[in-house]
Amino acid sequence: MKSRGETEVKGWVFNIQRFSVHDGPGIRTTVFLKGCPLRCVWCDNPESQPMAPQIVFWKERCIRCGACLVACPRSALVEDEGGGRKVLVERCDFCGRCLDACYTGALEQLGRCMTVEEVLEAVEADRPFYDQSGGGVTLSGGEPLAQWAFAREVLRRCKERGIHTALETCGHAPWDAWEALLPYVDLVLYDLKEVDPVKHQRFTGVDNALILENLRRLAGTGKKVVIRRPVIPGYNDSEESIHALAQVVRSLGSVDEVHLLPYHRLGQGKYERLGMEYALKDVPSLREEDVAGLRAILLAYGLRVRVGG
Repeated sequence: MKSRGETEVKGWVFNIQRFSVHDGPGIRTTVFLKGCPLRCVWCDNPESQPMAPQIVFWKERCIRCGACLVACPRSALVEDEGGGRKVLVERCDFCGRCLDACYTGALEQLGRCMTVEEVLEAVEADRPFYDQSGGGVTLSGGEPLAQWAFAREVLRRCKERGIHTALETCGHAPWDAWEALLPYVDLVLYDLKEVDPVKHQRFTGVDNALILENLRRLAGTGKKVVIRRPVIPGYNDSEESIHALAQVVRSLGSVDEVHLLPYHRLGQGKYERLGMEYALKDVPSLREEDVAGLRAILLAYGLRVRVGG
């Protein structure tokens, strides 16, 4: 029970995925938080990047009735040349009237403000599956450390209930935020996109000095850490890049597991619905056998390697 005057922490969540088997051991519930400091050109969750909610348009559901345009009190929703709907972000206050007016579900809001208790209610629903499979809860995003106070409370409350916790992170956050969360984290899934700082800046829009520094400090805490590497054709799939990754992991001492995540195009439709350009539309998806050579390099360094999460 909260004391008088105590304010409950809230956070922005864009998805709660049940029965997840790729974000840590066992069957898990993955809670996706909004907000990310990186802008990876291959990001498959573009809706995770801004902290604020977004309105997306499903063109195939729209019957062009115009009810949404009439309902908007701020003229923030306009019709584009193709008959679709475009949200003028500078005008929209996310009142939801356009959503209520659209009975075909062509408009959808991504992201809602939730209390810790609301998240825990969703988490507890699958408690039997965690117990039977050795699963638990994973915080992902976006970047959970961008909402560290909310993330800490969710993780702390999960640990109070004996639920295994995992944190998927890009690593780009002040160490103070890390220190707030780590007492309540059993497993860290650390995404290391690229070791070369120039390439990392080009691929993600952010320098990787802080990411590498945090990784070294994290390794020194004794926490269980798994390195994750998305493998993107033409970007970070060279042998040189994988050798550099292996050398960094080996230098950590306490970390010896790497997951290679082959590129897929499942997020392309999200860009279209958000009115964003998808930069990798001509890049082919990868199969497990396509990264066999990269896996062999990592194995030669004595690392444990898995393809996929």
